[in-house]
Amino acid sequence: MSNEDYYDILGVGRDASDDEIKAAFRKLARQYHPDVNKEEGAEEKFKEINEAYGVLSDREKRARYDRFGREGLGNIGGFRDYTVDFGDIFEELFGSFGFSMGRSSRRSPRRGRDLQTKVTLAFEEAVFGVEKEVEFQREETCSRCNGSGAEPGTSPTRCPTCNGQGEVRQVRQTFLGQMVQTATCPTCNGRGETISSPCKTCRGGGLERKTVKKRVQIPAGVDHGTQIRLAGEGGPGVYGGPNGSLFIVLDVKPHKFFKRRENDIVLNLDINVAQATLGAEIEVPTLDGAEKLKIPAGTQSGKVFHMKGRGVPYLRRNGRGDQLVIVNVAVPTKLTKEQRELFQKLAESLGTTVKPQEKGFLDWLNEALGG
Repeated sequence: MSNEDYYDILGVGRDASDDEIKAAFRKLARQYHPDVNKEEGAEEKFKEINEAYGVLSDREKRARYDRFGREGLGNIGGFRDYTVDFGDIFEELFGSFGFSMGRSSRRSPRRGRDLQTKVTLAFEEAVFGVEKEVEFQREETCSRCNGSGAEPGTSPTRCPTCNGQGEVRQVRQTFLGQMVQTATCPTCNGRGETISSPCKTCRGGGLERKTVKKRVQIPAGVDHGTQIRLAGEGGPGVYGGPNGSLFIVLDVKPHKFFKRRENDIVLNLDINVAQATLGAEIEVPTLDGAEKLKIPAGTQSGKVFHMKGRGVPYLRRNGRGDQLVIVNVAVPTKLTKEQRELFQKLAESLGTTVKPQEKGFLDWLNEALGG
């Protein structure tokens, strides 16, 4: 397998929707499927297309790929490890050739739909973790008919058109001989059953929409845009298939003073001229409370102090980042008479010589922050 970008393989942009990704896969699968394309390299190209679709069609895998690339997929990488149901797509590809797929695809177990909801966190909640109640809506088995779709006291009956198979077969005579083509039953729409008295609550669908509340533990160290997956909490599976997943997208509110830089906390702090010149011990706010910080004599604006272990906890290992305190020497704008006299005496002793700097403040700041 090549290391080509999955989006480039399918020929879509990184902001492509699920429908656009699926449409691109269908188009390329028709072109490169080994049963259709006998050219050298077509089979390998088809495997790459499947691998790309296996990642980009899965919400969780796509999010990990967007953030970390192929390395972030870990052990889920590799074509044979993907669990993508290509049944309906292949049926579409070969249906026009008149081939029967030899299975009842409409009644085979299918995974339920994935759901998504948003949870808003305070800055401190994202750093230290919190338990939140999440409220969302999903379809569940109808409480009136227990999922049968029929009004209580009645029952679904076997579809007379397809005899309960959910599909009908048509025999066509072609120049290649007799071909069998299958299609979804037009009477029961693939259910295999018909309902004469639909349930009044679900109108024959067997499902009703309900509001669900769940307590979810948000781990320490999450960030804005982090997704948490709850397996089995999405939409119900079809014909015995597993439920989908619920994806919780986190929205972290900004803090008044603190800024986050990966696992470090950045704090801009003003100190006065005397503290910078003579040195001082000051109290600095941290997410764990106020702590003392020693300012050495002669400190310049832009100096960065590292407070070890006062940053954000790492998600997948022990330890925390640092708090980076960037000091700014604040020049007073208003002086008392006594303060002015003192500064005038200081100015006379320091002289009037100025010295050009090879680097500006932003250069020093970028170097201090590593970038």
